[in-house]
Amino acid sequence: MNYFLFAFVLAGFSAYAQPAFQVVPLGVKGGVDESNLSAYALAASGTQDYVCLDAGTLHTGIRAAIKKKVWKGDATAFLRKHVKGYLISHPHYDHANGLITNSPDDSAKYIYGIESCLSVLKEKHFSWKSWANFGNEGEAPTLNKYTYQTLVPGKEVPLHNTPLFVTPFVLSHVSPTESTAFLVRSGDSYLLYLGDTGCDRLEKSDKLMQLWTAIAPLIQTKKLKAVFIEVSFANEQPDNSLFGHLTPNLLKEELSVLEKLTGAGQLKNLNVVITHMKPLGNREETIRKQIASGNTLSVNFIFPQQGKALTF
Repeated sequence: MNYFLFAFVLAGFSAYAQPAFQVVPLGVKGGVDESNLSAYALAASGTQDYVCLDAGTLHTGIRAAIKKKVWKGDATAFLRKHVKGYLISHPHYDHANGLITNSPDDSAKYIYGIESCLSVLKEKHFSWKSWANFGNEGEAPTLNKYTYQTLVPGKEVPLHNTPLFVTPFVLSHVSPTESTAFLVRSGDSYLLYLGDTGCDRLEKSDKLMQLWTAIAPLIQTKKLKAVFIEVSFANEQPDNSLFGHLTPNLLKEELSVLEKLTGAGQLKNLNVVITHMKPLGNREETIRKQIASGNTLSVNFIFPQQGKALTF
């Protein structure tokens, strides 16, 4: 009897310990290197049905993952078969360039975004004045390769051809410019990805407070597996030259706000993936050191590498 009870408990523990998500960074930087711009391929564990969280770099990132033996085959074939859609946080080129330049060889799929983001994709990026219109809306003739799906803040919707669901939240990226955070669900597990964002105090906004309030219960119940959040500049960057971005100190300021909502100690070992570092001189090394210094909340900071898979 004791043996069977032990086996049952062990099996339950193993099932609980299984990761819910696989994330393959296709691009991790916030500028300068056009071959390595913000894009993260996300799938429910055990599947190869990915959605891209932003799409600054696609083809080069897929090739990097193939070289690291995360995936197999040809990069274009993988993009066409396994990437089922794009969640675009905002339409700045470092978050959308890969989507645009790969569109002629891509397959039919969905582009998800809040209204302010999709309107720019339709009117500016996929316009015959600047590029072919591969969308199903906008300037005629429409080639209808991509189908736009407008996301409503706070409302969860399924992501087509995957087992995933997403809830969007609006962020402030140089107010009143809007960016987006995507809360992705697989079963009872969640992963949060933030596009570019400034801190509430400097943006004179409550957008991050609204987001933190929404996810606090998921942290308390250990359902939130990871937070992807940008830190573009080092602490030495003047406030008036942040352009709606975070520094290590501002990140810690916002995480402290989040801890007040969750309760003391609740952020311990939370996976926080640092995105969008802007390379210049030794800035990236400086950001890493400043983030690691004084980690009083004991979160698990992760610095992603292009093509190297992460599991949560």
